[in-house]
Formats: sequence, C-alpha cells, structure tokens
Amino acid sequence: MPEVTIHIGGRGFDVSCQEGEEPFLQSAAKLLDDEAQVLSDQIGRMPESRMLLMAGLMLADKAAAHEDRMKLAEAKLVEAETELKRLRNQPRPEPERIEVAVVPPSVTDTLAEMAARAEALAAVIEERTA
Repeated sequence: MPEVTIHIGGRGFDVSCQEGEEPFLQSAAKLLDDEAQVLSDQIGRMPESRMLLMAGLMLADKAAAHEDRMKLAEAKLVEAETELKRLRNQPRPEPERIEVAVVPPSVTDTLAEMAARAEALAAVIEERTA
C-alpha cells in the first residue's frame, strides 16, 4: 500500500492509499489545502486539528451547495423529459386545409369583355378630344 505525503496548510501529512489512487488523493488534498490557505490568510496560525476541521467544513458546505444545484438540475431534466415524451406521444395535428377560390371561366370572359369595352370607349374619347 503506497504512502503519500500531502501538504495541507503548510504542514505535511503521510497518508496511505490504495495502489493507483495517488492522483486522486493528491487532488483531494489540494482542495483541502486551498480551503486551509483561505483560513490561514483570514485568521492566521491556528491549531492543526482546528484548521483541518474548518477546512473540511468549508469543503462540505461547497459540496452541499453543488448537491443542491445538481438535484435542482436533475428535477428540471426529469420535467423536460416528461414534457418531451408528452409531445412525442400526442397525436399529430391534422394538416391545415386551405381552400382557394376558383374563378369560373364565365367571370373571366365577362371581365375581358368589360375591359375591351372600356378600351373602346377610351379610344372614342381620345378621337373626339383630338
């Protein structure tokens, strides 16, 4: 079982861990050391046990906040998945039917005849005014 020396709050600690877990131990020790450094900067020198307790509590507080945010995100995810499932399972809407008016040929013929008469009248008026 490997033994690793970790440094927290400027102090060294020899810790044993399982084979291959050394990087994880160093990473966890760094997190604890960062919190201990904040305490040391704010309060100054304090007994080792108190420093470790306070740093551990600060990390636990951060972990609890992350856990709360994770639970909220998971609840939102479940809600979104439920809504997605509901939308996928609802029947497809009927295609919208659009009716286009069809102009009967007789109307078109009548309009063409009226246009021709209007043009003839315009020509007559032009001849008389000229």
